[in-house]
Parts: sequence; structure tokens; C-alpha cells
Amino acid sequence: MLIIAVWLMLPAYIPSPLAAVFGGGKPIDGGRTMSDGRRILGDGKTYRGLLAGLFFGMVVGLLQMYYLSKRTTLFSVELPSFAGNGMSASAIIVIFALAFGSLFGDMFMSFFKRRLGLKRGAPLPVVDQLDFVFGAWLLTYIASPAWFTANFTIPIIIVLLVLTPVLHLGTNIIGYFIGVKNEPW
Repeated sequence: MLIIAVWLMLPAYIPSPLAAVFGGGKPIDGGRTMSDGRRILGDGKTYRGLLAGLFFGMVVGLLQMYYLSKRTTLFSVELPSFAGNGMSASAIIVIFALAFGSLFGDMFMSFFKRRLGLKRGAPLPVVDQLDFVFGAWLLTYIASPAWFTANFTIPIIIVLLVLTPVLHLGTNIIGYFIGVKNEPW
């Protein structure tokens, strides 16, 4: 079940850390503030990061589809497809929804944190670790509700809700030590 859970989430797990690695440049909010005087998103959400994260999330999903065209198991575990067989439009839509949804969830939480008066990098435990997961799930459910409910079963969801914060913390610590994050959370 762990292998299936990670397999399903790879296109959503990849965008955020790679947006941090390849990000920078012009912020999505253009430096604008809301009526409360606070930034809309902040300097950490950039066009370059958004495009890089989306690109790498899509590449990972397409590589997974390619892998499935050659074999359907990993460590003797039957892997689910991303809707349909081969390079179908519905599979590409699911992969896009997972990748973009994860970035959207992270941006939405940045917006929410700015409204709470939290600065960039300020911790918001649990929310920081799962915002991208909920964004990915929401957009994927909207894009393909039948595929989502067939694959994101209650046991898979539970595994991901436990596993993701651990993975998130681990990748953030690595990002901190290699210099792409200012804080290790």
C-alpha cells in the first residue's frame, strides 16, 4: 500500500521542492498587497518556480506512464495507471491536476498565512505539511472524480496523511542544508 500511495502522489510530491530549487525571479503577486497591507502571496511564490514545479511534476508523471507501458508492477506490487492506458488525454489531465494542484494548494496556504499576518517561512504546523496534498486532491477530484475515488481509497489517504509530513520535513531539512530554504520546516 505504501508503494501505491507514493506512486499516486509522485506528480504532486515533486513540484514543490523543485519549485524551491529552480524558483526565484518575479513573484506571482508582483509585489502587490491586499487592503490589509500584507502581500498577496509573498516573494516565495514566483513564476519561474511555478513553471519549473509544474514541468517537473508533469515529467515525473509522464515517466510513470512510460514505465507502466513496459511493466505494471514494482517490487511485485501492481501499480495503478493515471486513467486509461498509455498516453491518454485523461491520464495527462490527471497528472496535470496532481502537479498543478499541489502548487495551487501551497500558494493558497501562502495567501492564507499572509492574511493571518505570518511572514514568509513562519511555521504553521500540519498545514504546512499537507497544504499541497489537499490542493492536489481537490484539483484531481474536480478533473477526474471517478479516477480519484477509485485510487485514493481511505487506506491510501490515511497512509499519505501520515507519510507526507515525514517526507515533507525530510525534504525541507535537505533544502535547508543545501541552501534553497531559509528554515528547516
